[in-house]
Amino acid sequence: MTEATHTEPHDASVGAKLNWLRAGVLGANDGIVSVAAVAVGVAGATTLIGPILTASLAALVGGAISMALGEYVSVSSQRDTERALIAKEKRELATMPEEELAELTELYRVRGLSPETAERVAVELTAHDALAAHLEVELGIDQEDLTNPWHAALSSAVAFVLGALLPLLAILLPPPEWRVPATFIAVLIALAITGTVSAALGGAKKLRATTRLVVGGALALAVTWLLGVLLGTTVV
Repeated sequence: MTEATHTEPHDASVGAKLNWLRAGVLGANDGIVSVAAVAVGVAGATTLIGPILTASLAALVGGAISMALGEYVSVSSQRDTERALIAKEKRELATMPEEELAELTELYRVRGLSPETAERVAVELTAHDALAAHLEVELGIDQEDLTNPWHAALSSAVAFVLGALLPLLAILLPPPEWRVPATFIAVLIALAITGTVSAALGGAKKLRATTRLVVGGALALAVTWLLGVLLGTTVV
């Protein structure tokens, strides 16, 4: 094998089955914070329900579309990369099978198998499905289960909308004097919940991840509300 071949990434995919769920949690967080920030900002400037509803719905629709497009482009790029790697592996297996077998043997040896066992496993897997064996061990790719950009886009958009509905209802349902406090409370509770879920999915420390979300969300709401109050006082 050449040195260039050994520069291929050999890391296994991390939590492939949970990626869509993690993207959904992040989309919900964005929906909660984005729409809540717009809602309390406008509510700081006026108590009229019309402008608050219009701005909040615009933020919800625009944000959902933006999330879907961003996720679609990102996952499409990932899928293109995976397909390119699969094509590259097919070429290498066709043009230098002995080198590929030696590489597969070495990868199993590095994983802890004895040289004899590693060679036997590599030979048997190569005879069964050489491409699948190399994709799994070298690249962490399952060619039958590539990432789907449409699934990711839909998941993010739906999660954004569901997250955005919380601050939308919190700002619209209470009487005017309770709109902003109710939204603050609802948003911070929701962020604490989604932060805990996100940390659990990612294997991170729950307290730290949740604190970051809650503090960041509170800061965003406070700044936009203050801006709305200032603009409502000086402009409106």
